[in-house]
Amino acid sequence: MLGLAGTVQRAAVLAFAILVGAAGICGAQEHAAQGLVTGLDTTKRSLVVSCDAIPGYMDAMEMSFVVRDAKMLKTIRPGMAVRFTMVHENHALYADHLEVSTAADFGAEQMQAGGLTALETALDPNTAGNIVQPGQPVPDFVLTDQTGKAIHLSDLRGKVVVLTFGYSRCPFPEYCYRLSNNLGAVETRFRARAGRDLVLITIAIDPEHDQGTVLSEYAAVFHAEPADWHFLTGPLPMVKQVAGMFGMNFWRNEGLLTHSLHTAIIDRSGKLVANIEGNQFTAQQLGDLVRTVMDPPQ
Repeated sequence: MLGLAGTVQRAAVLAFAILVGAAGICGAQEHAAQGLVTGLDTTKRSLVVSCDAIPGYMDAMEMSFVVRDAKMLKTIRPGMAVRFTMVHENHALYADHLEVSTAADFGAEQMQAGGLTALETALDPNTAGNIVQPGQPVPDFVLTDQTGKAIHLSDLRGKVVVLTFGYSRCPFPEYCYRLSNNLGAVETRFRARAGRDLVLITIAIDPEHDQGTVLSEYAAVFHAEPADWHFLTGPLPMVKQVAGMFGMNFWRNEGLLTHSLHTAIIDRSGKLVANIEGNQFTAQQLGDLVRTVMDPPQ
């Protein structure tokens, strides 16, 4: 399990105290909150959440909380979206009524992808067993990037890898574009460490079209530095195999692709830390989680 960063906890309590003090409010305060889990410590019954803004009350920020009911932490992992009641009481922050939420988009396209995934799983139950779970090593694979270079996942050991999927002709800006744009924000945030401590990957799920010049032009849309951010392609069966490792499914539909949305983080040892399904999280939240994986609290 990831431990808690003392600096996050102190900053969270200070920020919350300033908010409460500025409002001139005394006693316990409660607010409905949600965000992305970036760390937890079951022995201390605590977790860190990169919280969404609460309109009229606080900006988006990463905060540390005590969870009074330890049972609530049993199913929580870094990268999960959660909802809870934020409580400031006796100079401490608590996350009460904690429950796993979702980062999924419930638009028609994603509902269709969910239905196709369920059907595929029902027809072939072994499909679910091939999905890598958090804490497990991600099997090696090799694909070709936008410069024509073969990239082996195993060659990236020692670096944190952030990986997502997309295709250049995706007509929905909130899907492929948003997920790759999130990676672009992470690259900018950790510019000094990109390529050295951190590598980004976008796997093209339309390899018959997204290759050669098309792939390099697609990468250029996001100002991707080839040494830091690989846009990968390969034979369709290999792309499907790699996508399947992360529970990512796609199907051709009248020239376009219906597909699910996944963003994965792999640690320096090659193990999966998180597999975020959907697109309802911010680049800031993804960056907070990546920072925790790059610099684990001691």
